[in-house]
Amino acid sequence: MVFVLVSQIRFILLQNRQGKTRLAKYYVPLEDSEKHKVEYEVHRLVVNRDPKFTNFVEFRTHKVIYRRYAGLFFSMCVDITDNELAYLECIHLFVEILDHFFSNVCELDLVFNFHKVYLILDEFILAGELQETSKRAIIERMGELEKQE
Repeated sequence: MVFVLVSQIRFILLQNRQGKTRLAKYYVPLEDSEKHKVEYEVHRLVVNRDPKFTNFVEFRTHKVIYRRYAGLFFSMCVDITDNELAYLECIHLFVEILDHFFSNVCELDLVFNFHKVYLILDEFILAGELQETSKRAIIERMGELEKQE
């Protein structure tokens, strides 16, 4: 699979159903108070949304693309004109990589190994742009980094 995305991802959030943010990566500068406000608003937006609706919703002047896996919501904020399906596929690929790396990933893996999750995310997305789309390449790179530890 090859995706060509020229626009920037503004932020990525992983939140549980209770609203606890397990991972937050911002690619645009925001004050801490604004980050907390954004996390609260995004959680309210996605958790209360009817599952029959699409997995993308307008958020301020952008849009949030999200997907729920078990008790976690994976959300990305992107430009309003971006391709929603490409980003849904990105979220799914990220979850597949996490699942492979942690052997059936769960929320506790994200909590106790947050540094590895950020490392995987940085191999996948860099500076708000999709860097690598090959699951195999990312997993191999993570294997190399694991050997160095």
